[in-house]
Amino acid sequence: MASTSTPATVLLKREKVAHRVHEYAHDPRSSSFGAEAVEELGTHLGVSAEQIFKTLVVSLSDGKLAVAVIPVPATLSLKAAAGALGGGKAVMADHTAAERATGYVVGGISPLGQRKRLRTVIDVSAEQWDRVLCSAGRRGLEIELDPHDLIRLTGAVVAPITAGP
Repeated sequence: MASTSTPATVLLKREKVAHRVHEYAHDPRSSSFGAEAVEELGTHLGVSAEQIFKTLVVSLSDGKLAVAVIPVPATLSLKAAAGALGGGKAVMADHTAAERATGYVVGGISPLGQRKRLRTVIDVSAEQWDRVLCSAGRRGLEIELDPHDLIRLTGAVVAPITAGP
C-alpha cells in the first residue's frame, strides 16, 4: 500500500488531534466511493454506515465553492446546504473545479487539509457519534476522529443538510 501521509493526516498530526487512519484496497472500477468505504470498513471497525461521512463539493450562487459533509447513506439537500452556508442556491460542483480547489481527486476529497480552505457545513448527525470517519485525502484511505475535532479544524457550521425524512 502507498503512504498514508496526505495533507489531511499532516494537519491532524500538526494539530495533535487524536485520530486513526484506515486503509483498504480501492477498487478502480468502483464509482460509489462512500459505499465502498462502508463495505470495506463498516463491519471491520464495528461502525454503522451513518458514521462514515462523504465529502461533497458544491458551487454556491455567489460562484464560490463550498463543502458539505454528510453520512454516506444520506442524500444532500442542496437547498439546506446553501441555507446553512449563507443563502442562495447550490448545485454540485464540477469535478475538475472541485479537484483544483481542494487538491484532492474526486472520491478522495477530504474535508481537511484542502489546498484552498472552503466554507464547510457538516450534517448535524455527526454530533451524535463519539467518532466518525471521513476521507483522508485519497481513495481507499479514511480518517477516524472525534466529530468535534472535525468541526473545529474545518471551521464548519453544523446544520441538518440531508434530504428526506
